Amino acid sequence: MQRAFVFLSLVAALTWYLVLSHLGYVPGAILGAAAVLLSFPILLAFEFVLLRLHGCSRTVQKPSPIELLAALGHEVITAPVVFCWRQPFRSNAIPDLLSSGAPGRRGVLLVHGLFCNRGFWHPWLKVLRERRIPYVAVTLEPPFDSIERYANTLEAAVRTLTEHTGLSPVVVAHSMGGLAVRQWLTTVREDSLPVHRTFTIGSPHQGTWMARFSRTTNGRQMRQGSEWLTDLRSRERRDVHQHFVCYFSNCDNIVFPAECATLPQAENRLLTGRPHVAMAFDPVIRDAVLKELEMTSTDIGVRAGRLSAPARTDD
Repeated sequence: MQRAFVFLSLVAALTWYLVLSHLGYVPGAILGAAAVLLSFPILLAFEFVLLRLHGCSRTVQKPSPIELLAALGHEVITAPVVFCWRQPFRSNAIPDLLSSGAPGRRGVLLVHGLFCNRGFWHPWLKVLRERRIPYVAVTLEPPFDSIERYANTLEAAVRTLTEHTGLSPVVVAHSMGGLAVRQWLTTVREDSLPVHRTFTIGSPHQGTWMARFSRTTNGRQMRQGSEWLTDLRSRERRDVHQHFVCYFSNCDNIVFPAECATLPQAENRLLTGRPHVAMAFDPVIRDAVLKELEMTSTDIGVRAGRLSAPARTDD
């Protein structure tokens, strides 16, 4: 679908330019072609307008116009690379890494969000590969089905990482990926959690105002106050949120109001000025995950058999 969008945009821009320039309307041809090619940034700008109008938060200070413009500029640079290059054409360019060559290295599971695939994580994959940290980046399919359908994919990925490393993995999940992880954890029957810690980035844990426009099954599940979210909360383990670190932003153009990306009992960390896609590649989050990986070699999730926050020892 993303490949088709890229090709159709290029064909439409070229056709518009050739037709109008042939008719002698060169300025109109240039402007029309530019408008087609700039459709993605225009859509992003509309999202930020909606954030400004409907993203009022009870607990987080409203971003200033300057802050929103800066966030828009950041997203205009980042998002087209993700949706028009990495995901449609380079999704499998960087394979998973299951062996670090060193014992006691905890692995990482990377889980993307709606309308994405594993290509979303390319900057992360390069860093993890350079450091020889084992990782698996999944693609959640079917892309627009119920979030419950992704549980088997996550289960298989966690099992693979655990078998190769001997340690429960750290999970990094963006947007809808955080809900997919929470849903999967409700299906785990063991007394202990199979993951060490989960970092979510802009995940609509309490839904999002923007989901009202979605007509896909998983999009409707992410609406504020949806029956699916209510049911998910009722099925979660009592202390499971203590294992979550939730990053959220006052400039998230997809998940707002800002507190929608937080969880009770979780460690909720505010990053001001970060837009939705670009936030996933913020060095602050990446360094926090790398630090978590370096801090402990004890497999809390599989061996300790308890849900309380793990005691950590330096490697």
